[in-house]
Amino acid sequence: MFKKILIANRGEIALRVIRACKELGIKTVAVYSSADKESLHVRFADEAVCIGAPPSAQSYLSMPNIISAAEITNADAIHPGYGFLSENASFSKICKDYGIKFIGASPEMINSMGDKSSAKATMKKAGVPTIPGSEGLLDSIEEGIKLANKVKYPVIIKATAGGGGRGMRIIKNDSEFAKAWNDAKTESAAAFGNDGLYLEKFVEEPRHIEIQLLGDAKGRVVHLSERDCSIQRRHQKLIEETPSPIITERLRNKMGEAAIKGAKAIKYEGVGTIEFLVDKHGDFYFMEMNTRIQVEHTITEEVTGLDLIKAQIMAAAGEPVATKNHFPMRHAIECRINAEDPKNGFRPAAGKITNFHIPGGYGVRVDTHCYNGYTIPPNYDSMIAKVIACAPTRDEALDRMKRALQEFVIEGIKTTIPFHIRMMDDPAFRSGKFTTAYLDNYDFSKI
Repeated sequence: MFKKILIANRGEIALRVIRACKELGIKTVAVYSSADKESLHVRFADEAVCIGAPPSAQSYLSMPNIISAAEITNADAIHPGYGFLSENASFSKICKDYGIKFIGASPEMINSMGDKSSAKATMKKAGVPTIPGSEGLLDSIEEGIKLANKVKYPVIIKATAGGGGRGMRIIKNDSEFAKAWNDAKTESAAAFGNDGLYLEKFVEEPRHIEIQLLGDAKGRVVHLSERDCSIQRRHQKLIEETPSPIITERLRNKMGEAAIKGAKAIKYEGVGTIEFLVDKHGDFYFMEMNTRIQVEHTITEEVTGLDLIKAQIMAAAGEPVATKNHFPMRHAIECRINAEDPKNGFRPAAGKITNFHIPGGYGVRVDTHCYNGYTIPPNYDSMIAKVIACAPTRDEALDRMKRALQEFVIEGIKTTIPFHIRMMDDPAFRSGKFTTAYLDNYDFSKI
């Protein structure tokens, strides 16, 4: 087992990893930018090293600075959390070259799944259902229009290096194609430094369902059931739950086994997810694989009783952790609390928290790095907390979540708490009958 782990991240996930390490008897090193000097992960780690200025490129994305911090503190492993360098094949390789264990996917695994076009080809070869579309990247508008007519409109073009909804456009007919193509190319080049595009049949009335996977060095892979991530705004997840209201036992087994096939095809080790779109007929299609821990791993932990961060660390240390598939024993919901103003286009709301009270009680969990008097810097992702409610049934979990959100006091800044409270009573959400497009025409002014 590792003696000392450096956490190459910030915020609640850095604190989450520190807690798991402490329970495993592993020393921890926090790295931080000058903007995060007062963050809780810095306070609770055994050691802390400042790695640069507030901009991510000068701190949390600076590979030389992070490797230097690992070397001067004699860390034998690095946990990247999620985001930042967690799915960066170059960083994974550099860690290996320096004799530091990267607690995440190998460069080969990341490369095979990081490019969405090649990932789709890999999954198709493994027998995982994929959405009809281009076999690789499109070379021209003309080629795209020809294929769109073959698979039938509506279609969607996506950036091969994309994420977070950038470089994506839905196209309904030939006349819309050229503008959508040019806009997507420009956006993906600016966001990812790669303007490659591929095309897929657009799945109507979709649900976003992901399967949590756990693999070990012995080649064993199991699934830990599904999470429903369909409540999202501009392709950014806001609420997640498990089990999904639409997934039957039969469909869960089919999706779980398909996900295992996909993971075994790349000899996957550690925790990861394969994400699917499920249409109104119950057919499912591979969307992407995340070769890292997910923000919403918490709800899987609550319904299975497994600590996924500990499992990730143990898998990286070569311990056998994958033994059997796990299924939800209860229902869990997670609301992402962001420092944003939902009445004003979800505008970021960095600033000082003047009053902070975390909800509690049976079946409620809050993961956060914030506290009373903490100043939220404007340099990073706006998520400041995750509220998780767990109960025997979905209705009870929704009621518990509403109660917890009403107890959550954050003053001094705007947050998304009012939006989440409203969603707990929203008829469509309560019924479980919604799609990934549900919030596209939502009236946020009434929050």
